[in-house]
Amino acid sequence: MSNHQIVILANSVKHHQHCVAGKTVNTHHYHWVRPVSDEQGCELTHEQAKCQNPHGKFNVKPLQKVTIGIARHVPLINQPENYLIDGSTWQQNYRIDENELVNYLDKPSDIWGTGDRVNFHLIQSGQLSIQQSLYLIKVEELYLFVNNYNKRRACFIYNGSNYELAVTDPNFDNIISNSPELKNILCISLGEEFEGYCFKLIATIF
Repeated sequence: MSNHQIVILANSVKHHQHCVAGKTVNTHHYHWVRPVSDEQGCELTHEQAKCQNPHGKFNVKPLQKVTIGIARHVPLINQPENYLIDGSTWQQNYRIDENELVNYLDKPSDIWGTGDRVNFHLIQSGQLSIQQSLYLIKVEELYLFVNNYNKRRACFIYNGSNYELAVTDPNFDNIISNSPELKNILCISLGEEFEGYCFKLIATIF
């Protein structure tokens, strides 16, 4: 078991619970950590996704620096950054400024190809190797909307390609209502297998 200090880059909605992810800050090379509640990569409960600070226990939020207890690495073929939590209380250690996000950006050539999903069979068969299932990227022409099925979506351009992805950021409605100035930085996660596909999900909008 060990402690990892990470910058929280996502606390999104998964099965009405929490999918938390961040990058380590106590190493020379930032790497992704997705804390999970079991070896199958299950979401965290409301209680598990809280951290302690001098004022009490609160849900972790993007940009916070949080020390979390890790039991062991439990990678999946579609989510290699999964780490099983050890059940200890997380501790908040200040936060980073939003302008510091550029230090944590990833620069993949594409987002697991084009489209809004990846065929899980391609991953299972080894035709597609997922080296990382989380990206923090800077995009262009970001547009947020609710489609005809009342689903939260976002369109954007990354590295010359157009994408339209589902959004699981719990702050989506607030962003739509208040139209804050955005940095066009997105935390994108490759989701769990669902009906033969792993969907690409926007976990956080900065």
